[in-house]
Amino acid sequence: MIDVVALGELLIDLTCIGADGDGYPTLAAHPGGAPANYLAALARFGAGTAMLGKVGQDAFGRLLVGTLKKAGVETRGVVVSGDVFTTLAFVTLDETGNREFSFARKPGADVCLSFEELDLGLIDEAKVLHFGALSLTGEPARTATRRAVAYAKEKGKLISYDPNLRKPLWPSLEEAREQLLWGLDQADVVKISDEEVAFLFGLKPEAGAERILKEHGAKLVFVTCGANGCLYRNPNAGGSVPALEGVRVVDTTGAGDIFGGSAMWKLLALNKPPESLSRRELEEVARFASASAGLSATRPGGISSVPDYDEVLARLQ
Repeated sequence: MIDVVALGELLIDLTCIGADGDGYPTLAAHPGGAPANYLAALARFGAGTAMLGKVGQDAFGRLLVGTLKKAGVETRGVVVSGDVFTTLAFVTLDETGNREFSFARKPGADVCLSFEELDLGLIDEAKVLHFGALSLTGEPARTATRRAVAYAKEKGKLISYDPNLRKPLWPSLEEAREQLLWGLDQADVVKISDEEVAFLFGLKPEAGAERILKEHGAKLVFVTCGANGCLYRNPNAGGSVPALEGVRVVDTTGAGDIFGGSAMWKLLALNKPPESLSRRELEEVARFASASAGLSATRPGGISSVPDYDEVLARLQ
């Protein structure tokens, strides 16, 4: 059984772990891509998951498909093509573990995914369709995403969305804003960062969450605020939880995605419409997701950094 299917980028994060005397970096390769990280968290906690995406018929593409399978994610919706290269993301980190991205993607395999290549049967089987904004950065992936979301909505699926703004991938910030706002208009559950709220609306997290609920029709919004924790809001209740304390941050790559996947796992376990959850239930979801994301930041990578369920519970206790 499939609980959640995610559509979007499956890529390699090449993270700087050092440099030679001339400043050229030493890179460590980690499997990633925001939707893949999101699914890896869900799968680690026992949910049925599947990926819709595209990789190259190359060494990295084969590694990524194998990694998803090992993580428990269904891969029959991942297209492997000899015409394109697997997308690469180069990640540099500052002393606090925060990242700056650059991409080898002109084009990369992920943005070349067409609607005709999608296995719509996976959407039929799933309860939730999740997507992010990177698949809206260019064609044919933009049309594939828009049509897949429309298909899922017609089938009555819950729509989950993470704007996941990566400014270097957009022709202009105006286009980025337009496409990110389109995604908000489609979503039932939104995971967004405080930086993305400021980019889209020029607002603080609380006001941004309220706007997403009232003007874009979302049923539940999480705004992640890094070291300041996260806030949550649905039509019934709102509140905030602190970030996980006492952890040594190594790499924040994928932490937001793992927050989103962990939160969705808790939402599925509650088995209630997201708009009907009480403050107590929302706080339970947010605390679990924050702990999971915080633990993931203590180790490198995205997919490879998802903590075990027992590890999360131990930190919550």
